[in-house]
Amino acid sequence: MTSYTRRRALTLGGASAAALAVTGIARAASAEPTPGAPGVGDPLYPTLGNGGYQVTHYDLTFDFTPVTYDFTGVVKMFAQATQHLSAFNLDTDGHEIDSVKVNGRDASWELSAGLTGQELTVTPASPLAKSVPFTVEVRYHGNGKAPRASVTGWNFGTDGGFACAAQSSRADTFFPCNDHPSDKATWTFHISAPEGFVATANGELLAKSPRPDGSAVWHFALRERMATELVGIAVVKGTYLYGTSRRGLRLRHVVPQGQEEKYAPIVERTADHLDWAEAKFGRYPFSVYGLHIYDGYKAALENQTLSLFSTAWFKLNAAGHPTYENTMIHELVHQWYGDSVTPKDWQQAWLNEGPAVYYQRLYSAEQGWEDFEALMKGYYARLGSDRALNGPPGLPKALGGFNIYQGGALVLYALRKQVGDAKFEQIMKVWPRRFHDSTVDSEDFIRHVVDLTGDASLDGFLRDWLFGSVNPPMPGHPDWTVPTP
Repeated sequence: MTSYTRRRALTLGGASAAALAVTGIARAASAEPTPGAPGVGDPLYPTLGNGGYQVTHYDLTFDFTPVTYDFTGVVKMFAQATQHLSAFNLDTDGHEIDSVKVNGRDASWELSAGLTGQELTVTPASPLAKSVPFTVEVRYHGNGKAPRASVTGWNFGTDGGFACAAQSSRADTFFPCNDHPSDKATWTFHISAPEGFVATANGELLAKSPRPDGSAVWHFALRERMATELVGIAVVKGTYLYGTSRRGLRLRHVVPQGQEEKYAPIVERTADHLDWAEAKFGRYPFSVYGLHIYDGYKAALENQTLSLFSTAWFKLNAAGHPTYENTMIHELVHQWYGDSVTPKDWQQAWLNEGPAVYYQRLYSAEQGWEDFEALMKGYYARLGSDRALNGPPGLPKALGGFNIYQGGALVLYALRKQVGDAKFEQIMKVWPRRFHDSTVDSEDFIRHVVDLTGDASLDGFLRDWLFGSVNPPMPGHPDWTVPTP
């Protein structure tokens, strides 16, 4: 009951914002209203996201029918204008738009093609004033398997359900939104699931409202801000398994129905993983954590508070070791590096992936499964050629490459060798505390390192590693070289 009251308080806060917004229409503004930009100018995805406003809260109602994959949705967005707005855009892809309201009044809208999906351009009945809150309500419907203008974020299992994997720009295949990591918001979700299915979403489960037909609406709230690319909604035939960490953090996992005994020992490892990670990064940054294991997904992803894993992931290696725990550590590390502390744009992705790879390999080495130094030496050799092909770790030409993942880990390894273990541990522990719930870039990390160590030479050191066209010498390893082409 207490948590349900908190959810209502969150929702009522948005309603209050809406009331303020109605009084803030730009008729009293002196500047001429203009349309918001159809993109935020991301170096890798120029038209991703939108300009002219900042989102503060999303409230998503999503009614999904398994097997047919039909859905209806209502997304309510609470935002604040950052300029006088005559019109603004939302990112969307593959939806039939039924209606759009701004501040409770019907708005005109149109769909057009975008580079990463579609652009929904909204023209409110009256212009919006800079710095004043406003609300948007979009009602829409569609089918999960309908064609999209770009890659889909939908993942379908053998149960007829789905799981959302939105990274990096596919949240807009589930709902209209401002789909860029620079615009984080708090969230409430109301996800319906028919009898025999469960719903998932980020954050805490607050209530479950039964309906006469045997289905139910599952209500969730995420009070810490989250980027759209980390949304983790799903409707599946699953079972919730619960637990707590050593310090009492609530854990909730979702595993396939009928396979509880198989996956319970795996998800129970999360408590030990949290102990290990909190010793290195400080207190876990959210109020709940868990794993969602689903046969409809083929990889692993750090959806905020509920990491998503394929059922195929959990196999022992040739030596009989559970090396899949490396990936469990990887996605857990992301809760600090990437989820709580989020990149301002996608060219900063090494700040997410570098720590995740570094610490998953460190964990594996501590278990005796891998040779950490040998791995880093191999990364050094390969990154030399990868810089020219795909860009250095801090200036990648695209997402998903060796330069971002292993190259980012190598940057951290070089930093540790340069400053020593004690200072490095301090750098990595203070970073997520200092920038909790915020967005950052490489410049922030460089300043952080220099500030914390008092060593101005680390500015140039990190710039060479992050932005240089060739590998700098590795501290402590003058013998490490890059193979000649």
